[in-house]
Amino acid sequence: MLTILYDVRHRHEFYETDEKLTLSVFDKGADPSQVSVDIQPRSLTYKHGEKELVLQPLKGQVDVEKSDFTVGKVKVEIRLVKMSPGRWGSLVGDAPDPLSNFPAAGTPSAPSSGQPRRIAHKNWEGITNEILSSEKTATVDKDPNVGGDSTVNEFFQKIFADADEDTKRAMMKSYQESGGTTLSTNWDEVKKGPVEVKPPEGSEWKKWA
Repeated sequence: MLTILYDVRHRHEFYETDEKLTLSVFDKGADPSQVSVDIQPRSLTYKHGEKELVLQPLKGQVDVEKSDFTVGKVKVEIRLVKMSPGRWGSLVGDAPDPLSNFPAAGTPSAPSSGQPRRIAHKNWEGITNEILSSEKTATVDKDPNVGGDSTVNEFFQKIFADADEDTKRAMMKSYQESGGTTLSTNWDEVKKGPVEVKPPEGSEWKKWA
């Protein structure tokens, strides 16, 4: 049943967002102690003395616990928090309860194009924090390229300082004979003969006179 009852002196208007509808009842000089606002899930009743405004059924369901009102000098502002996000377009309407199509918690149901869908919002802040916490700072031990050429040199110097004599000989011989294109730590392999020059792919090795 659609019911709209109001005193002719009770001018009212509203504006809304997807989450909330704000109704302004213009009742100048209303006495807060005499104002009564009864908010129900699908109805609203405003009373002040002999003045009365009844809106039923509301176009959508409201959260009674979160809804409230304030009495001002010129108007009474009633804030209705919507149970289901979306625009109503009007205060009242004999429309089905938008929440009635949702199954009870734990009850499986097949998807249907005729049913409203809940919109899942990603917690981007939580995802960002998870990514940042999983990132680890690269170190020279894990990646000798970190920090550029100077860090690479330090990396090889560390290897050379900790190496045994055979490894040091292999490194020096392979580096010198290959023109800096090869660095080997295997003395058994390097001692067999001259180390071949291996320029990077796409480049050509030229020996300066």
